[in-house]
Amino acid sequence: MTIGKKLHQTLASLRSAKADMETFSLSTEDKNAQKMYSDFENQLDSMINSFAGRVNYVEQQEPQYNVKKQIQQQSDNQQS
Repeated sequence: MTIGKKLHQTLASLRSAKADMETFSLSTEDKNAQKMYSDFENQLDSMINSFAGRVNYVEQQEPQYNVKKQIQQQSDNQQS
């Protein structure tokens, strides 16, 4: 797996964890647990924003890590 794919996989995992925290928060009536899950969700949101910025920076500095561009090129090659 390339660095670009690992970066995007990690970003997707963070987004999935954030969605899980929201689901957990909505599925409990315990106010303390809701607050805890909400706090975790906010922390993950901050991490996602920071990490996404890093992914964008890496892709600008190292174009070979741009996964979206690689997928588009593969699609273009298959259509030709």
